[in-house]
Amino acid sequence: MGDFYQNGIITTLHNLSHRPLEELERELVNFSKSRPMSLILPSLFSELQGDALPNIIDELQGANYLNEIIIGLDRANIDEYRQALKFFGRLPQHHRVLWNDGPRLRALDARLQEEGLAPKEPGKGRNVWYCMGYALASGRSEALALHDCDVVTYERGLLARLIYPVANPAFNYEFCKGYYARVANGKINGRVSRLLVTPMIRSLKKVFGPLDYLEYLDSYRYPLAGEFSFRIDVLNDIRIPSDWGLEIGVLSEVKRNYATNRLCQVDIADIYDHKHQKLSADDDSGGLSKMSIDISKAVFRKLATNGVVFSPETFRSIKATYFRIALDFIETYRNDALINGLGFDTHAEEKAVELFAQNIMKAGEQFLDNPMEQPFIPSWNRVVSAIPDVFEQLKTAVEEDNREFGVA
Repeated sequence: MGDFYQNGIITTLHNLSHRPLEELERELVNFSKSRPMSLILPSLFSELQGDALPNIIDELQGANYLNEIIIGLDRANIDEYRQALKFFGRLPQHHRVLWNDGPRLRALDARLQEEGLAPKEPGKGRNVWYCMGYALASGRSEALALHDCDVVTYERGLLARLIYPVANPAFNYEFCKGYYARVANGKINGRVSRLLVTPMIRSLKKVFGPLDYLEYLDSYRYPLAGEFSFRIDVLNDIRIPSDWGLEIGVLSEVKRNYATNRLCQVDIADIYDHKHQKLSADDDSGGLSKMSIDISKAVFRKLATNGVVFSPETFRSIKATYFRIALDFIETYRNDALINGLGFDTHAEEKAVELFAQNIMKAGEQFLDNPMEQPFIPSWNRVVSAIPDVFEQLKTAVEEDNREFGVA
């Protein structure tokens, strides 16, 4: 059972009573009459063949309050797209599969590239952005949730609690972030959030003082969670990164666009586990190594837009402060693990901290070398201003793909 303690500058909605799922879903069905709801699922084709996504689809069949499910499908050829249509075809809700690698959506992407408006690199950010565009084009929802497709401990209550804060007409939240304890298989997970993000935020506070943006980020219990929900109007103005800075970028954007009393976080799961990335200590182009660099740059960029001035000396101070704070956190997590009878590998934790410290410096160097780097995908408002019928083009491409391959 969670506690009711509120800390930071956003509202935390706890799981105080383990309310029956049936009650939550009955309320959501009532809410859906005035506030239709949708779900976005960014998926790789390979996830259709794993253990997590088949169970997620089985669970979602009972979510009868959803008006639409939008699936973004990456890394799929034509035969794999056909398989995906069959795989998702057992969903009883209205649903559409965006074949991101298909010729129609590739043609639209090329048109956006001509205007300098297309996502610059493939990945989850690009997938999510096109799904958001389709949600705007479809017009079937006023509240949306998004969660990953690799959650091996998935239960339908996760979605119900995630979407409830933005679906309830009595609440005024525009955006909600999910959080949970990253504990599974007898150990504490979530290394990047535990050992990079929180210690780095605390070190930035020491170096620059308690800036509003840092206090805001520090209010989130799990800032890198891939689960969040929002009202449909959020999608018009938001600019999201196309790299691993997606989650931090989304938090930064909603802070820019809305007062903090319109933002919240909610406890959505007692147990949560998903696919784990490798540390990739010798390869900055992948795994947790690239993730840590992208996330660090996302934070540095946002601080720079708030007037913070960086220099090589500043980054050396940040690295040194981070390293000491992160090592202290390792002891904290070790003790937390021991009192709960969980396994804990201090050596592996310290190796991760050493890598993250190096990558904070690398991120700082890259930021100083290219301060005008623009990893953000343009907002859909900007795209519409350049290509007024873009939503019609996007919806037509998706519908024709689905129709051609036999979806009613």
